[in-house]
Amino acid sequence: MQITVHRPGELTQSLRRAWHHAMDESPEYANPFLAPEFAIGVGRYRGGVRVAVLRDAGEPVGFLPYERNALGVGRAVGLGLSDCQALVHRPGVTWDAQELLSACGLSIFEFDHLVAEQRPFAGHVTGTFASPVIDVKPGDGGYPDWLRATYPGLAKTTLKKERRLGRDIGELRFAFDERDPAVLRTLMRWKSAQYRRTGRMDRFARPWIVDLVDHLFHTREEHFTGVLSVLYAGDRPVAAHFGPRSSTVLAAWFTAYDPELHYYSPGLMMHLRTAEGAAGAGVTLVDLGRGDKEYKDWLKTRELRVGEGFASRTHPVAAAHRMWRRPVRGLRNTVLAHPRLREPADRLLKTVGTMRASRRPEGMREK
Repeated sequence: MQITVHRPGELTQSLRRAWHHAMDESPEYANPFLAPEFAIGVGRYRGGVRVAVLRDAGEPVGFLPYERNALGVGRAVGLGLSDCQALVHRPGVTWDAQELLSACGLSIFEFDHLVAEQRPFAGHVTGTFASPVIDVKPGDGGYPDWLRATYPGLAKTTLKKERRLGRDIGELRFAFDERDPAVLRTLMRWKSAQYRRTGRMDRFARPWIVDLVDHLFHTREEHFTGVLSVLYAGDRPVAAHFGPRSSTVLAAWFTAYDPELHYYSPGLMMHLRTAEGAAGAGVTLVDLGRGDKEYKDWLKTRELRVGEGFASRTHPVAAAHRMWRRPVRGLRNTVLAHPRLREPADRLLKTVGTMRASRRPEGMREK
């Protein structure tokens, strides 16, 4: 196996076609986060993004996008944002993890959403986790019929709240693929406020993430399209979702709603409308991403498994990085896996968020 390393901007059209072909041949690699367009997008705003190309008899058969720092510490491209990671390859291709790391100049490679089928990395996985998904198919009728058939337990309550929202604010309208960038800005503003309220890291306080989302919003390719879905009441957006889709998979990424309308449960409405809209647009799978959330348990039809861990060579930098990162990940996973720990932690984070908001200047607070 020959392995060469390229910057994302150096990928030729033929290499991108070969990458897309590998995605098409294996359903586990159909996720848009595994498309070259995502790696290229991250590479526009993050230094150190590289792509390892595996060749068999001169033919490109595998692709690993990653980020590398000056010390040779590597991570899956977009780690912390990407909900699916893998070395994308043609069926039957095998590789050696140690040879791959050596060719990439990496002492260690960190991942947290690794596709389960990545057998050469199996010995480096420290834990596997559920990643809920929704198998969707087009309905014969409109949205109410689809909702009653797909989610009978949620249908009555959701439709009642939607009718009430329509009476109070304006007639409901859903756009699966909205192209107005102003609404994308509204979504990012809502999500940023949600992060602050709940004490989480505000991803949209980082300019490179804002720029990346804006870039992906304007990407329109067969294997990667940035999809903005919006629920309107009259002319007012009340909830929105932005995520990438491939030809068959939609990744649930950023969902937020107008906090003034929280008592209508617009977030749940948004997830349901998006799933129905995705089915009508030819998507067969909605990937909700790893994480224990009540709404994911309501909506999922099954679960995939994703791996977390560190593939490494014998190297002092690798040992130091693992000693630093593994306890942090272990503590986080322990808290998230146990409701008796997770719920107090959530309350603490929300208290911190409230305290932060109260200290902000009056003109900077949420409106």
